[in-house]
Amino acid sequence: MSPADMSHATVPFDAFLNTFKTRMRNVFHEREDMNRLSTGRGLPPYVLREVMACNPLSVFIPAEYGGRGPKPQEGIAVIEAASYESLALALIFGINWALFLQPVAKYGQEEAKQSVFDGFLDERKMGGLMITEPDYGSDALHMQTSWSEQDGLCHLRGTKHWAGLTGWADYWLLTARKRGGPRGLARDIDFFICDANAPGQHVVVEERYNNLGLYMIPYGRNRIDVKIPSGYRLVPHSTGIKMMLDLLHRSRMQFPSMAMGFLTRLLDEATAHCRDRLVGGKSLLDYDQVQARLARIQSAFTVCSAMCVNTTERAGIAKDLAPHGLEANAVKTCITDLMQDAAQSLLQLCGAMGYRLDHIAGRAVVDSRPFQIFEGSNDILYAQISEALLKQMKVAKQVNLYSFLKDYELTSRASDRLKPLIQFEIDAAMAQRKLVELGQVISRIIAMELVIKLGERSFDPQLIEASLATLQQEVTGLLSSCACDHRAGLIDPDKGHPSWRNFC
Repeated sequence: MSPADMSHATVPFDAFLNTFKTRMRNVFHEREDMNRLSTGRGLPPYVLREVMACNPLSVFIPAEYGGRGPKPQEGIAVIEAASYESLALALIFGINWALFLQPVAKYGQEEAKQSVFDGFLDERKMGGLMITEPDYGSDALHMQTSWSEQDGLCHLRGTKHWAGLTGWADYWLLTARKRGGPRGLARDIDFFICDANAPGQHVVVEERYNNLGLYMIPYGRNRIDVKIPSGYRLVPHSTGIKMMLDLLHRSRMQFPSMAMGFLTRLLDEATAHCRDRLVGGKSLLDYDQVQARLARIQSAFTVCSAMCVNTTERAGIAKDLAPHGLEANAVKTCITDLMQDAAQSLLQLCGAMGYRLDHIAGRAVVDSRPFQIFEGSNDILYAQISEALLKQMKVAKQVNLYSFLKDYELTSRASDRLKPLIQFEIDAAMAQRKLVELGQVISRIIAMELVIKLGERSFDPQLIEASLATLQQEVTGLLSSCACDHRAGLIDPDKGHPSWRNFC
């Protein structure tokens, strides 16, 4: 099948996906060496050109505009295939999907949509999102990038950073607050489609960052001083803030798509290494601790499978996910923690030979780590999970955790398995660190619920039970930590650091 044929939605999806997988294998393992590629910044132009020749982003573009979408199952499958080869490549696709194409399809004006989608389908263009600012990383509602309108043009000015695809993207979804009013800037947030190649819309890259991992993706600091036609502003169904929440929550619900191929690859690599590696005259697979680590990766694989099924059913573009922050945050935090844990296990199993950027184990550790940071730091999201839960418990006039969770949609099945552990009253006035720990507990219980649902669909019962056992063990440990009041507090750091030598 020729690359040109891949643009057509009439091609059966299995054929489309197999062509894409074949092309990735060819470019990453025959024409190039993925391990070598992964040690350099960016990608050689021909590599990205070869991958994009299959038009993989067409699965994210609505059929009425020439694409194959929007079908969540197909989108997840494409990103899963990409993440098996490269987590960075999967993130490139994820940025284009969740942070650009989906919001344009849902909220874009007709004036903009056809030309933008044609650019993707015909010219293999890419798009990204700029929200984060140097002084307002986790406080997007106070962003200082501003806009005003005159003669049908919206003039945006400000600074953004840590936008994936800095210097690469042809289109940007830019966020800004309207100038004017008694407080200087409006409270609400607006989104604009910026064509970086159009006159007056060039985004200036002021600095390129040396990110610790994800070498294939450029990040940096960008100066915004552009004039965009008013027809290229997204139109919210209610407010811009709710539109942003809908966008971000859908993106977080789609994190398992990037994790799926990644975890499968780690499981394959770990199993193969442990089977072939002999220590003390026997295979690593024969050691109990090794089996325990492999079981944890296997459990993460099962959890991710359950989350992917859940995403296909609950995170379609037609659904308003603005009110579903608790679920979206639980999915994002849990799966990204599992990604990092699995990567650390693979590195530990591979030993010194894995402690290199040109080895999948070392690369997996640094590439998966930022997933716990971007699109909401996990610590912040865990606290938000707890705050949302406590608010719902207050409305329901419940103080007992089990009594609430047994009737809660996201936890009803799992709560029965955990009844002895969660049969206690919640203190609504708990400290922030306790909120984070409780959020971790709730995210794992929600993960258990999704695994139970997957088991009801005849997924491998052994994998289901093993995953539930692993999650229950983790919940037990987290609850023990949460219940402990004997923990260190911060000692005045300005007191200085006493030297041990004075006490010899």
